[in-house]
Amino acid sequence: MRVFLIGASGQVGHELRLCLRGTELTAPARSELDLGDLAALREALAAARPQVIVNSAAYTDVDGAEKNREAALRLNRDAVALLGEYARDTRTALIHYSTDFVFDGTKGTPYVEDDATNPLSVYGASKLAGENALRELDAPALVLRTAWVYSLRRKSFVSAILRFAREKSELKIVDDQVGNPTYCADLAEATARLIDKFAPDPYAACDSRRGVYHLAGGGSVDRFRFARRILELDPNRDQQQARVLIPVASSEFVTPAQRPLFAPLDCGKIERELGLRLPAWEDALSRALNRGS
Repeated sequence: MRVFLIGASGQVGHELRLCLRGTELTAPARSELDLGDLAALREALAAARPQVIVNSAAYTDVDGAEKNREAALRLNRDAVALLGEYARDTRTALIHYSTDFVFDGTKGTPYVEDDATNPLSVYGASKLAGENALRELDAPALVLRTAWVYSLRRKSFVSAILRFAREKSELKIVDDQVGNPTYCADLAEATARLIDKFAPDPYAACDSRRGVYHLAGGGSVDRFRFARRILELDPNRDQQQARVLIPVASSEFVTPAQRPLFAPLDCGKIERELGLRLPAWEDALSRALNRGS
């Protein structure tokens, strides 16, 4: 199966390259293909003639997007629209990742796919614009909303906590943001299984199941308890300098972009309809820390 992977150097993209070794994979590096160069993107797709496109690239600087709205929209909306149009016109399956940031976090219970969206940030709005573009184009696309994606090889909440714990004796962590920690390797593996399910006709399989699905780590946790568990499971605890973790409210950290406070994703739909479920977040965290990536 011919697969075109965008964002191969990112957290999920790196893992996808490993999971998709059994396919005829085209995975250009960022230096080879700029997602914001729409003409170059169109040419690369035409040359590869993929049966499946996986878009794991995005403008993900949540705070930076507040000052760079057009750049965020170009990657998270315009490039996604191009992918959707190409997939529709060439009968190609498309898998695209979105985010829990499309919600405002005020519902009080985990979000399902049909819940009303209300992004609080430019980043969230740009990702929602990409979702809407695919729907309006009637593209043969599966949109996988995920949350709190982390790895140890790239900058993430987990890698940051480990680093700070080795540099500081005291850490302040917000305890009023709740979500689903998602290990990038688990998300990539589930995506690869999804592509396997598309055989032998990726377009027909994807087109018949098109729409939005939530796919994130099992269970939810607040940032403070997540950080505490990261340090407890750290296989190199002897290197930690941190002795005290202090829970604080998000209001104590002033950031350009507002985050949803309570936005766990209910992932029941994708399990019922496509048989996919990611492991519990604590199990995934243990594996990630012991793997070291």
